[in-house]
Amino acid sequence: MFPIRDTIRSRSFPIITWLLVAVNAIVFFLEVSMPKQILNEFLNNFALVPSHLILGNPFTWYPLITHMFLHGGWMHVISNLWVLIIFGDNVEDRMGSFRFLIFYLLGGIAAGILQATLSFGSNIPSLGASGAIAAVMGAYFLFFPKAKVVTFIPLGFIPWFVDIPAIIYLGFWFVSQFFSGVLSLSGAGVSGGIAWWAHVGGFVFGLVIGWLFTLGKRKPTWHKDEYYPW
Repeated sequence: MFPIRDTIRSRSFPIITWLLVAVNAIVFFLEVSMPKQILNEFLNNFALVPSHLILGNPFTWYPLITHMFLHGGWMHVISNLWVLIIFGDNVEDRMGSFRFLIFYLLGGIAAGILQATLSFGSNIPSLGASGAIAAVMGAYFLFFPKAKVVTFIPLGFIPWFVDIPAIIYLGFWFVSQFFSGVLSLSGAGVSGGIAWWAHVGGFVFGLVIGWLFTLGKRKPTWHKDEYYPW
């Protein structure tokens, strides 16, 4: 299943969402421009390598932030940023831009902490915005349960587009990440190059903590004409 868009219009321009997209894209272009040896050293320094984290040394904690702006390939960065565009604008609209930025960064940090904890001592680097984006997805699940996600499902040569309720689409996604994470525990928390527990940690952070970033803000009501028609 591939998400195309959601059905709720954003009432304000999502400046932070697009800024995050731009920063991630710029960093990725810098990555692909590096010679392989320099790139490997760069990732070793700025990706999240659990064995490099020392609890009593805060100077080793910076990869909890930097890792969420790095990506391992074109499909990795494109798929992450596409999902951020789909869900980020509405969550930013609900929280406000500044709060959304803090939420996004804290979500990525929480995702990285869980991943590093369950991969303790591992030398395998974790990188990507997916943990922070999972936090955005968790908040979207909380704020917009009645929304729908227009989803492309390939059936051979027949393109099939289905409106799936967000609560089902995101709920299924979370369950799949959780069970993949459970199955991967024997491999230091990483399987097939995917940090499943970062996805789980980010989503739970958004679901449980997201409401705090809306305190003092009036909850908007979306009328029928503010939904995109299909």
